[in-house]
Amino acid sequence: MSETPNPAQAMILWRLLGRQGTALNNEIAPRKAEREALQRAGFLAVEREGRSSRLTVTDKGWNWAGAHLREPLPPPMRVLQDWLTRLHHHLAATGATLAEFVGPAPERTPPAPKARTARPKSRHRARAKARPASDVAGKPDPGEVRTRIERAYLACTGGRKATAVRLSALRAALADLDRATLDAGLAAILSGDPAIRLTRIGDPKALDAAERAAAFAPAGEPFHEIWIQA
Repeated sequence: MSETPNPAQAMILWRLLGRQGTALNNEIAPRKAEREALQRAGFLAVEREGRSSRLTVTDKGWNWAGAHLREPLPPPMRVLQDWLTRLHHHLAATGATLAEFVGPAPERTPPAPKARTARPKSRHRARAKARPASDVAGKPDPGEVRTRIERAYLACTGGRKATAVRLSALRAALADLDRATLDAGLAAILSGDPAIRLTRIGDPKALDAAERAAAFAPAGEPFHEIWIQA
């Protein structure tokens, strides 16, 4: 396909974006040829999930959608095209992005493991596999992650608020948290924390490779800084 999705392929992207950018293949049932064309062109990522495949709009797909809200659609989709045009004018008037309007996708719950038939274990084997409780500590809860983010922010600013901190510095200060855990904390902040904001750096020249790698991009539009209000 060309760098511009055809109307049928655009409909697949719009359906996924209506579901916050991701859905199982059997939930939207796209034509295989159109789905594979979007995947080859980099607009769509496909990964196996259970008995189906999960389709996720890539950064390239989000960027295309944000710039083509008025792209022509098939005649039967005239109502959708009118709504997308209205959305285009709304975003232009407010300065918001498509990703901010749609919001981040909810966290996916991993499938439950299949039940296994337990077999009796000898006391010797049970003792051999026993581990200290400290080795099996769970991940921190969302409230703890939020607290640690604020503490790391203040450590980076010397105790001052209302100062922008690069996410690269924040990640370095929280190096003991894996990326998924920290990203979940940032997603919770983005969904409505009144005291903390995530912001973007619009000038690409102001970002080096480390800044781009540390960015938080839940819906294809990256955030580079965190800001806690005084």
